[in-house]
Amino acid sequence: MRLVVVGDALLDVDVEGTVSRLCPDAPAPVLDVTAEHPRAGGAALAATMAARDGVDVTLVSALSDDEAGERLRPLIEVPGVFGRADSVPVKTRLRCGGTSLARMDRGGGSAPPQVTDDMLDVVLSADFVLASDYGRGLLRDDRLRSVLTRVPMVWDPHPRGPAPVPGVRLATPNLPEATAFSGTADPDQAAARLLAEWKARAVVVTMGSAGAVLHCGGTPVAVPAPAVPVADPCGAGDRFAVTAALRLAGGAAPDDAVADAVSAAAEFLAHGGVSGLRAPLPSTVDEVRRRGGTVVATGGCFDVLHPGHVRMLAAARALGDCLVVCLNSDLSVRRLKGDGRPVNGQNERIEVLLALESVDDVIVFGEDTPEHVLGRLKPDVWVKGGDYNADLLPEAAVVRRWGGRTVVVPYHRGHSTTEILSRRA
Repeated sequence: MRLVVVGDALLDVDVEGTVSRLCPDAPAPVLDVTAEHPRAGGAALAATMAARDGVDVTLVSALSDDEAGERLRPLIEVPGVFGRADSVPVKTRLRCGGTSLARMDRGGGSAPPQVTDDMLDVVLSADFVLASDYGRGLLRDDRLRSVLTRVPMVWDPHPRGPAPVPGVRLATPNLPEATAFSGTADPDQAAARLLAEWKARAVVVTMGSAGAVLHCGGTPVAVPAPAVPVADPCGAGDRFAVTAALRLAGGAAPDDAVADAVSAAAEFLAHGGVSGLRAPLPSTVDEVRRRGGTVVATGGCFDVLHPGHVRMLAAARALGDCLVVCLNSDLSVRRLKGDGRPVNGQNERIEVLLALESVDDVIVFGEDTPEHVLGRLKPDVWVKGGDYNADLLPEAAVVRRWGGRTVVVPYHRGHSTTEILSRRA
């Protein structure tokens, strides 16, 4: 099943720190910054969630060529087809102790995002579509809306965005959005009004800890939510919409899809929300850094492990005190190598790599290139195997940001996965 997520991509940045004093000139807390975590937000976050569920997903959105757009591109973990936007919206949250102190929004531009023919073709080729509207104008485009009437879809609306196109399988406003669109704060009445106004097959009004109300034209169905502690609700709506879309695409009835979506959103929050999406760094890295050692990293698919891999990994490990392998995910390998790859799934590849004496840890990344995971890992040495000029590798500029260096170790000719597979064919 091929899912297409179409909507506004955002750059989300969490600036985390500690607060121990107030400003001398105002009763405002002073945040001593300890870390900054950028991530793909908006429709790009929804697409990331679907990809991590193992779905073949493509993002259709608009990106800018400014600093925010360039920063966002490597954070997007899925393949995409993009039009042009004046500027990518940036949402920056200032956080302390798991709580947001303030949020700063900037960007977004005034001109409507560009919609290309390629974007329309991708939407038409989808088995199912999730429209993830963040009110930035993409889903107002007339050509795109016309195409969206021809595909099965879930529409996650935004109060600053347009109404869904007629005929959507499910619209998923939260209660404030449903109130803004319908003029009533009663969830049953709001769902009924929007069902008629939007000409949707079903409308569900989500209410956080109070669950959801589903209306399909008969008696509304109340869906309770599990009780979970919520420190950060960010991303729960995307988690709900993605799960509902995937269940409907798989043939589930609306009430079953909504019940599963409520449970998935609760589980997402129980595991830390968007903060839980950041995989923790290997403990080995922290231990090596605490004792002043050198962290080495390398990356690749490592699909069919062969002597060339083993020798390269041993050479990389010899350059420092631990070696972390940044491993392309299964979806990433498929995009890079074709539908027949990987031969071995990522769990099998992780197991084989960790069995090598030279490898201390493995981090899986979903993008085509490892810039994002490198930004989190910040290795002292980045190693590539092959006949390269280290300074010309795209990762070299990333690693230089924190004073790291890029080196190339010898490539052992006659050993490659492609050659091995071609001999077997």
